[in-house]
Amino acid sequence: MGDPRGMLLSIACTLGGTWAFVTGFRALRTWRVLLDTPTARVRSMAMGMVELCGQVETRSDLRSPFSGRECVWWEVEISTLSGRSRGRQGWSVVHRKTSGQPFYLRDETGVALVYPHGANVKVNFTAEEMTHGLGVPEPYMEYMEQQGLGLRRMWALGAMRFRERVLEAPSRVFVLGRAFPRAMTREVSFSDIELAVTGTDGGARTSVGATRQGERDEDVRGVIRQGSGGETFLIGQRSEAELQLEYGVRAFGGLIAGPLLTLFGLWCALELARTGGWSL
Repeated sequence: MGDPRGMLLSIACTLGGTWAFVTGFRALRTWRVLLDTPTARVRSMAMGMVELCGQVETRSDLRSPFSGRECVWWEVEISTLSGRSRGRQGWSVVHRKTSGQPFYLRDETGVALVYPHGANVKVNFTAEEMTHGLGVPEPYMEYMEQQGLGLRRMWALGAMRFRERVLEAPSRVFVLGRAFPRAMTREVSFSDIELAVTGTDGGARTSVGATRQGERDEDVRGVIRQGSGGETFLIGQRSEAELQLEYGVRAFGGLIAGPLLTLFGLWCALELARTGGWSL
């Protein structure tokens, strides 16, 4: 009979080390882009990868689903309490959705249009509420009904957590993404009244009215959005130096600790095989 704890440790270390190395490599790529891309002004920015700093301004009337706060971008997250090994419990995310409306970014030289779909938005959660079972407040249930979440009534019988992040005007942000010529505004300058909200968990199921849409499109110098091939696209309220430090630490940790953890897992597997502890 094999040693199940040793087998689990070997598998966990091997898989965990591989995952840490992959995420460390991705963090290294982002860190290099942050280092190699100089901060530009909107008026003089070149087309291609660009860094900008400025204040966000609304382009359409947008309110966050849970708190109803006016904002330029939001993300909501719904979690249920799930059991884990050794009796511990943790939150399991069952739904996540972000807004997709473009917004303006203004510095002292001009205005750019930011299309946030696909961006890694570094904004802290601004609202959080937990329920303890046997139902949830009406605004949350109404939202889940609008999104067509079929398990909502079963989830509501247990503990749930509702979290929301918003980016409000006139917050100052750092943006790293690909700049396109102003002609690209035709793609995101919708003439109709509704703008589709694109979620990270699937296609658009709801739309949000944009009654004040496009007031300053004529002043736009260019469009910032995600490029092809999964290019780095960051929007955050932290400085460039803070983001460089964060991704540098993540890259160093993943690239150093990942292979070491993987080698340890493989060594455990070899030892188990040599001593017969790997047999079932």
